[in-house]
Amino acid sequence: MSQDMSHAGEGEHLLELRHLTLDDFDDIKELMDDVYQHVGGAWKLREYQAQLNTFPDGQICIEDKGKVVAAAFAVIVDYDKFGDKHTYDQITGDAYLTTHDPKGDVLYGVDIFVSNDYRGLRLGRRLYEARKEICRNLNLQSIMAGGRIPNYSKYSSELTPYEYIEKVKSKDIFDPILTFQISNGFEVKQILKAYLPEDKASRGYATLLQWHNIYYDAEKPSIINGVKESARIGCVQWQMRYFENVGELLQQVEYFVDALSDYSCDVALFPEFFNAPLMGLADSDSSIDAIWHLATYTDEIITAISKLAITYNINIIAGSVPVIEDDELYNVSYVCHRDGSLEAQSKLHPTPHEKSDWIMKGGDELKVFDTDFGKIGVLICYDVEFPELARILNEQDMQVLFVPFWTDTKNGYLRVRRCAQARAIENECYVAIAGSVGNLPKVDNVDIQYGQTAVFSPSDFAFPHDAIVSETTPNTEMTLIVDLDYNKLTKLKNEGSVRNYLDRRRDLYRVDWIGKNAYDSGKS
Repeated sequence: MSQDMSHAGEGEHLLELRHLTLDDFDDIKELMDDVYQHVGGAWKLREYQAQLNTFPDGQICIEDKGKVVAAAFAVIVDYDKFGDKHTYDQITGDAYLTTHDPKGDVLYGVDIFVSNDYRGLRLGRRLYEARKEICRNLNLQSIMAGGRIPNYSKYSSELTPYEYIEKVKSKDIFDPILTFQISNGFEVKQILKAYLPEDKASRGYATLLQWHNIYYDAEKPSIINGVKESARIGCVQWQMRYFENVGELLQQVEYFVDALSDYSCDVALFPEFFNAPLMGLADSDSSIDAIWHLATYTDEIITAISKLAITYNINIIAGSVPVIEDDELYNVSYVCHRDGSLEAQSKLHPTPHEKSDWIMKGGDELKVFDTDFGKIGVLICYDVEFPELARILNEQDMQVLFVPFWTDTKNGYLRVRRCAQARAIENECYVAIAGSVGNLPKVDNVDIQYGQTAVFSPSDFAFPHDAIVSETTPNTEMTLIVDLDYNKLTKLKNEGSVRNYLDRRRDLYRVDWIGKNAYDSGKS
């Protein structure tokens, strides 16, 4: 069976954050003519060329399957030369960026816009985060920008610009630009007059916005998408509850995704078969009919979660869900990347119950996933009790192993927990486990669960004394958020009290993958 299950790689979107090129001008022109149809439309080609030639690192975009759908432009300026009283044309050099000063101290936002067809996916927020990263990496003091207030025209007869801004800040009034900028950490420094005289909706006014770089003068990685030295992971300890339909379940999923995204988590991990309550919607009382019926919801669920990954700018490991392929039933975990791509990992070892009661098959591929927060592996519940699998993933430089699980009793849970802890020590990696809690007496095979979500580390001086980074309260719905330091793993591998990776007797034994897509794992 192919490891690339029905969803893998077939997301509705495939987003990539990158620098703009001259070849993107047609897309940029189309975007600007649409977004700014009432404020002058697109830049001329020569203006766009000047921007890229002058400061290429500051001009970024998000493309979806080859087409630019959002973009942000910036310039570095010596801000004291302009001060707080300036116009858009003055500080941007009439959009040609003639004011660019590589030795300047401020990254000035020239423009940012998102296709009207992509509203709601939070692409603007993603561009702002990238712009902040540029500011940090170039060791600039702050980001500043003049922001339009397009809804002011509706209130200009009754409110001064200052009063309008105060009401937006207190959330009494919504402004599509100012509200967004405030929510992204920008402060209103003052009001600019005649900033863009042609901006009738803002009555020519603008807000002077500032974001402070608290990491000013810190050591920095590369400008965009550099190698990460740490990751913030979020795990969901999921309460089993009745859902009348798929929409109710997805609403609960979005609640947790939203919460973890607000804390800037790189990934959200859900438990194995988190959608199991939907088994109660099956017409039959038969266990096998219920699980096969549950598989009919998988397309809708994974498509929706993939979109949430894009919208909330967070990778999501969607626990696991049942999948029917070629008239066989599999247990599959989907890795929903925040760029819109999808990858899958099947459970390789169905439990005796899954094989006998549900006629479930095991997958035949094992892979390490390259994510924007490091190299990860996924082993579903029972699979973590087979040490060979984690060893093979470790040989491909896995940094974090994620284990979505579903256990009904404490002894079953402890098997998963103890084995997960062993995998962290053996393979000098982090291991995160996430399970479900609560009871559903009227749903067969989902009537009881026992769970405690946790993140484990190797066992050495650089890590917690009990090798538990953090853990939840058992059997209580909650989230777990943990920061992981990859530098500690590197130091452990080379300088640890014991060095499991380096000290393996490769002259005596090895673990090889001989299944589908076999590769050379002779290092182990």
